[in-house]
Amino acid sequence: MLKPEPMCFLIADISGYTSYLARVELDHAQDILADLVGTVVTSLRPNFRLAKLEGDAAFTFAPTDKLDGSLLLDTIERCYFGFRRRRRDVRQATSCECNACLRIPDLNLKFVVHHGIAVRQKMAGREELVGADVIIVHRLLKNSVVEGTGIPAYALFSQKCIDAMSIDPEALGMRPHVETYEHVGEVPGWIHDLEKRWQEEEERRRVIVSASEAAYTSQTHTKAPPQIVWEFMTTPGRRTAWQSGVTDFIVEAKGNRRGVGAINHCVHGKDAVIEEILDWRPYDYVTDRSTMNTPGGPVKFLATFELEPAADGTIIHTRFAAPETARERAIMEQLAPMFAEILKESDRNLTEQLDAELAARMAGRAQEPDLPAPKADGLFSEMQPLAPAG
Repeated sequence: MLKPEPMCFLIADISGYTSYLARVELDHAQDILADLVGTVVTSLRPNFRLAKLEGDAAFTFAPTDKLDGSLLLDTIERCYFGFRRRRRDVRQATSCECNACLRIPDLNLKFVVHHGIAVRQKMAGREELVGADVIIVHRLLKNSVVEGTGIPAYALFSQKCIDAMSIDPEALGMRPHVETYEHVGEVPGWIHDLEKRWQEEEERRRVIVSASEAAYTSQTHTKAPPQIVWEFMTTPGRRTAWQSGVTDFIVEAKGNRRGVGAINHCVHGKDAVIEEILDWRPYDYVTDRSTMNTPGGPVKFLATFELEPAADGTIIHTRFAAPETARERAIMEQLAPMFAEILKESDRNLTEQLDAELAARMAGRAQEPDLPAPKADGLFSEMQPLAPAG
């Protein structure tokens, strides 16, 4: 007997494509769609698996009974930001003046997300998801969000999904919303404005410790892709498992979402290092300002943890800036050998756990459907290819 599994269902839909297609040349339009769909699916992997491509939409899922709300929002926003940048790059990279290329900015992206149960069935040699919740997430594509709010790009979360995410949607600025469907009834949910988040992302100041500014640097390599590394480096439960000497990790964050402005209490027995998040760019880097109590008094310093995608995984760069005052710099110089050993042990723990996690996630994983590819001699033949998914 087939066993029902709890899952998060996510459909990413390129909105405006039907009207776009009616007014443009078909050959370039197909290339553009293939490229943008590839951008979307690549950004969602490996946190989400592709169930099937449905025209201009990608139906994805993640088997899980509970969701980390911060990670889910990071994944969706990162995907949307990647779509916007790719849309901009495609338009700027081509000198073609056909309608398909000129009207690329008409295309946008929306997400519908639901949590429930489904059964995996083999149909015609492929794995298919079936169940009432699969129907509900597809029904959510037909909604009144744009008409009711004027928001062109959004993520619509069902209330069941929000409950599994353990976040406060109102504190995060989401709008309550209800859709009603025949044979299903009311489906309450929340709207997350991605157009607003894109504008905030573009305007937000970057805070990063560069290699030239760093007083201490280290790097380590893992076979895991940046998405999984980000999860291990930013999730409280993961930090306590690999970071040397950490006995607890407590996060104070608005709406229970980690990000800029969040305060981390990195507990080491009786003491704690207080980390204030200054910059948060999934899955690129995170920068914090840490305050540490020492026998010589409190010390403040900046640290950036940057994830560099590599052909065989990820290179993790750790960079610490020197404290601002002479007193703090003298204290850090005395403590440097101890910190070097702690960081070395933490890096070893992290890479071992990441490689084991990657192997566990890939074991027995069903093959996903192929992505459409633009023609080798078409519009994108001279453009930089998409980075491979992990």
